Amino acid sequence: MRYFFFGLFFITLNVFSQEIKLPAPMIAIDSLYREDQFYCAITYNTLLKTPTGVSQNKFSPGFKIGFLRDFPTNKQRNVAIAPGLGFSYNNYFQNLFITEVNGTPVYSTTVLGANYKKNKFEQLFVDVPIEFRWRTSGPESHKFWRVYSGIQFSYLLYNRSIYIDDLYSVRISNNKDFNKFQVGLYIAAGHNSWNFYSYYGILPIFKSSAKVVDNGESIKFQALHFGLMFYIL
Repeated sequence: MRYFFFGLFFITLNVFSQEIKLPAPMIAIDSLYREDQFYCAITYNTLLKTPTGVSQNKFSPGFKIGFLRDFPTNKQRNVAIAPGLGFSYNNYFQNLFITEVNGTPVYSTTVLGANYKKNKFEQLFVDVPIEFRWRTSGPESHKFWRVYSGIQFSYLLYNRSIYIDDLYSVRISNNKDFNKFQVGLYIAAGHNSWNFYSYYGILPIFKSSAKVVDNGESIKFQALHFGLMFYIL
C-alpha cells in the first residue's frame, strides 16, 4: 500500500508539471475598415505663365496640412472617395516687384532702389479637397501602394507681399488683386507614408486687372507645386 501511494504521488506531480497550452487569441479583422487620415505636404512652388521679364530666383517653399474622411465604394474597400478640410501656405520668390502708389498696388520688373534683398508674395488658404483613391491596402496592414488624385477648392484667407532693397522696404497685406478662390488638380502616389505629390492650379493667382506697368501685360500666374505628401492614420 505504501508503494501505491508513492506511485500515485509521482504520477500526480508529472501531470501538473506538464505545460498547459492555451488556445491562441482570436484577432478580429475589421471588414469595414477606413483609411481616414491626417495629411501634410512639403512642396516646391513654381509659377507658370509668367509675364515677360519675370522669373523666380529662389527656392519657394509651401506647406499644407489637413484631414480626409474615407468612404470606400467597393467590397474590397480599396477604392474610395475622401472629402477633407485643411490649410495651405505658399511662398513665391520672384522678380515681379509689388509696390504701392496712393494705396494702389503697382507691379513692375524695375527695382526702386538697388540690390534688392527680398522680393516675394505669400498666401494662406483654407482648402477643401475631394480625393479619389485607389490602393492595395487591406484590414490587416496599413503599408500599401496608393494613387490618390483629386480636386482642391481653396479660399484665400491672407496674403502679403514683401519688397526690400537698399533704399526701400514695402509690405502690402491683403492685396485685393489676388483671386480669393482657387481650384486645382493634384495627385499623390507612393508607398506607405512616402508619396510624391503634384498640384496644378487651374485658375490664375491674380485677377485679370493686375498688369505689369513696364509693358502692360496681364499677370496670368498659375501655380505648379511638387513635393512630398505624408498620410498619417
